[in-house]
Amino acid sequence: MALRELASLEKYLGLKKPNKYSTQGDKKVPVLQNNNAPPLVGLVTIACHLAKEAKRPELLGDGAEGRAVVQQWLEYRVTKLDGHAKEDTRSILKDLNLYLQDKVYLAGNQFTLADVLMYYGIHAIVLDLAVQEKEQYVNVARWFDHIQHHPGVRHHLPPVVVLRNRLYTSRHH
Repeated sequence: MALRELASLEKYLGLKKPNKYSTQGDKKVPVLQNNNAPPLVGLVTIACHLAKEAKRPELLGDGAEGRAVVQQWLEYRVTKLDGHAKEDTRSILKDLNLYLQDKVYLAGNQFTLADVLMYYGIHAIVLDLAVQEKEQYVNVARWFDHIQHHPGVRHHLPPVVVLRNRLYTSRHH
């Protein structure tokens, strides 16, 4: 999955020449073969490298605090979201929903690499949720829908209907 995400990230970033990737270990950790330099290992390391290569430093966050928040969410993606147990899904969604209560993006009001990689990581979870469950996590649903409609992000993933239209009977008028 991570290799597909990195290929989509390359397309989003507008990188012309695709990189050569492999995986290592049981967890299929991505490895970027980097010409004469040592290989880069891990989704976050490679994704940050790609953002720098594309000259898109704003995706890594503005200022020390912004960069720290982006790194925090990238780490969350790898340590909590990837390979989580099924019974942890509700807890992850609840925490994310609470966090996004007053934010447009994970790093506040700025779209970053954290939004892209968290979107890729949470896509399968949101895809499997029933409409009623999506309505329980309204902030996650709002954020998810916003990110999936951000130009160039979705690439390899199918669109997800997040919130149904609410219909009101005539007695509410």
